[in-house]
Amino acid sequence: MRSVGSPSVVTRRNVKAHSNQISGVNDNSVQEEDLKLWQKHAQELKVKVLEQVQDQLSDLLDKALIENVPPFYQKQPAANGTTTHPSSRSQRMDDGKVFMARPSVLDELFEISHIRTIYHMFIAVLLIFFLSTLTVDYIDQGRLVLEFDLLFYAFGNLGTVTWAWIIMFAYTLLVPYYAMRLWGSLYHTFPSKLGLSLSTGLLLSAVQICVLGQFPVHVVVQYQLPPASRFIVILEQIRFVMKSYSFIRETAPLVMNNPPKEGENPRFPTLSSYLYFLFCPTLIYRESYPRNSHIRWNYVFVTVGMIFGCLFYGYFVLVRLCVPVFRPETNQPFTKRSMVLAVFNSILPGIMLLLLCFFAFLHCWLNLFAELLQFADRMFYKDWWNSTSFTNYYRTWNVVVHDWLFYYGYRDFLWLSKRKFRTAAMLSVFIVSAIVHEYALSMGFGFFYPVMFCLFAVFGVVFNFTLNDKRQSPVFNVIMWACLFVGQGVQVCLYCQEWYAQTRCPRTGVCTQPAPRL
Repeated sequence: MRSVGSPSVVTRRNVKAHSNQISGVNDNSVQEEDLKLWQKHAQELKVKVLEQVQDQLSDLLDKALIENVPPFYQKQPAANGTTTHPSSRSQRMDDGKVFMARPSVLDELFEISHIRTIYHMFIAVLLIFFLSTLTVDYIDQGRLVLEFDLLFYAFGNLGTVTWAWIIMFAYTLLVPYYAMRLWGSLYHTFPSKLGLSLSTGLLLSAVQICVLGQFPVHVVVQYQLPPASRFIVILEQIRFVMKSYSFIRETAPLVMNNPPKEGENPRFPTLSSYLYFLFCPTLIYRESYPRNSHIRWNYVFVTVGMIFGCLFYGYFVLVRLCVPVFRPETNQPFTKRSMVLAVFNSILPGIMLLLLCFFAFLHCWLNLFAELLQFADRMFYKDWWNSTSFTNYYRTWNVVVHDWLFYYGYRDFLWLSKRKFRTAAMLSVFIVSAIVHEYALSMGFGFFYPVMFCLFAVFGVVFNFTLNDKRQSPVFNVIMWACLFVGQGVQVCLYCQEWYAQTRCPRTGVCTQPAPRL
């Protein structure tokens, strides 16, 4: 027999131990791979769970906010002293617009350094425009010249604009309010409620047509106001019409559905609430709105500076990118080639003017008045730039006007038709909006050239039904932006051509020298 300590026995033990070590190492490597796979799977599962929880929490919070914000028309005491719950559609204001304290989208985005850098890039471009204008003037004239003649011309006759605005404002403040107040005091005691309502409505409509209809047009045409002054008068005319209609539309159901107790006067909104509504940045009337506790004066001064910056930005865009293209030294007719080139050359200034109008008015101007009036609901627009459909773009571009059209145009049309003609309701809103847009441009420029109407009422309707909310791919966001680029290029090109045709070519067909101002 071999001894235990013989070399062969020792060798077998070493081989066995070595094989056990190898198998142990293999087992450990397999376990590590399994552990990595499980960790990767757990991480993916964690991300999915967090996304689902975040979406559910967001939905719950939105629902809680909407449900807990009290509607404008609270439970009203009836004649017998009991509390009544509004049931008819005219009373159910909880289905209407709900105002809540929330900041503007861009104010939130500017808190992010990456987005703020894009804002800084636009400021840098404004400085480049400024320096290039100084350089060109110095090279051409041998001295530094910085004349804003186009701005002074566009905003001329501001004295006429001021007294015309005061007349429109005084009428809008006093006449609709006291007419509704007189109608409300007689409504529940008058023998014929329908006759009283019809006579009051017809009389008020006739006065509205004279003061808010014909008077601004007369001022614009009679005094030959320049373009920017024209736009101020016409846009204020449209705003006063929409505000007064909203006040009447929201107040009439309140008076009709809440008869006063014996010996009491009917419940009616105060003049101060109506006055506040005429200045606050919304077109939907409420007796009260969510308010901020104080005014941030630093925010006010910065916003005013941004408004003036946008004005100068628009001036440089027109002077450096539009006027040199559409005011040539020789009066030669446009060929197809020059026309196509003019459209594409107008795309850059067109999209810049679109962004400037959006930022100057929908963000800066409305936020300025909201801050001064401590108006807390700053949802004047939404993230329209992320839209993958024109349906969403129309809803989010201008929330202030969209709300008015939706509640007083689209939804009232459905109510009158008993919800049978949704397509007709949508088309009617599009047509009305297109007509008003074209009316503002025609009165502002001083000539009728229905480019905006065709793009809005024809192509806008087609895109609204074809590029609808079912399109969620990022490709459709690219398509939306491409359409905006081309549309703005077409508008700037055609309106600039028509402007110079109107100013340089009289009705006889013989062209004259270019207008000295533009």
